[in-house]
Amino acid sequence: MYTFDHDIFLALNFDGGEVMDAVMRTLTSPVGWTPLFLVLLYMLWRRGGWQELLMFALVLGVACFLADTIASIGKHNGLIGSWFHPFDARLRPMWEPELQGMVHYLPTDEGLPPGGYNGTVSGHAANFISIAIVAAWFVRRRWMTVLLTLMVVVVCYTRIYLGYHYPVDLALGLVAGALASWFALWLFKRACRRYPNLRKSRV
Repeated sequence: MYTFDHDIFLALNFDGGEVMDAVMRTLTSPVGWTPLFLVLLYMLWRRGGWQELLMFALVLGVACFLADTIASIGKHNGLIGSWFHPFDARLRPMWEPELQGMVHYLPTDEGLPPGGYNGTVSGHAANFISIAIVAAWFVRRRWMTVLLTLMVVVVCYTRIYLGYHYPVDLALGLVAGALASWFALWLFKRACRRYPNLRKSRV
């Protein structure tokens, strides 16, 4: 199993104390981004009402489903992860024997590994980049795109800080999420061309 990103991980992972631990726990979850999501949903509603919100939810649902499914393959879990093993599963940094004693990590309240022992590919990275890409395409406001990009960067770093993922895990997750989002938007554009009343705003 490759280890070339261990040094990068160790350089970015550190113990920032209880306050920073709490902040990172919050920002690694969708709940921590509730204010941004509420602003996003309000903008979509102002733009096209409930129909716009429904279209956004459908496209995002497809993108996140595909992203999460792809991410689960490498971890040998999820919908099809138990069917297809293209490469050996990679342990999360917090469970890597070679890094024992060098990793700052926060286990769950039950002390169990979050999302299983394996970390490649990062489902958080895949899902958050999917949210960012789909939302940016629907909203089409530069400042919102900047905020969504910042969200993805911060979430990816929280996964390193918490000891759950290596940089490569996150990079692969970003690629998986981007591909899933592109495919979901491509399907939506085709549907809009076939059924022009599906969405009145530009496609």
